[in-house]
Amino acid sequence: MTAGELFLESLSSGVITQAEIDWLLSQQGRFSRAEQAAMLRLGRLLDQGKIQLGCRVSRQRLRHRQLLNEWIEPLGRRRRSSVAANA
Repeated sequence: MTAGELFLESLSSGVITQAEIDWLLSQQGRFSRAEQAAMLRLGRLLDQGKIQLGCRVSRQRLRHRQLLNEWIEPLGRRRRSSVAANA
């Protein structure tokens, strides 16, 4: 991961993890001037509360939740309503 990728990921998700902050701090001596500016902006966004310290849910878990909500649960609701109607 690069500083730019981390910046964009944090900006798009609104979340940065503690491990990512640790990596940033350990690598900050190697950043270019542009990367340093991006990390300063990231710090400001953290201070303003626009980016939260937390964890990200894996894409696989999000996909499972989407399938559950869009396919499995509706089928269960339909089944329960048809069983109640037939009783």
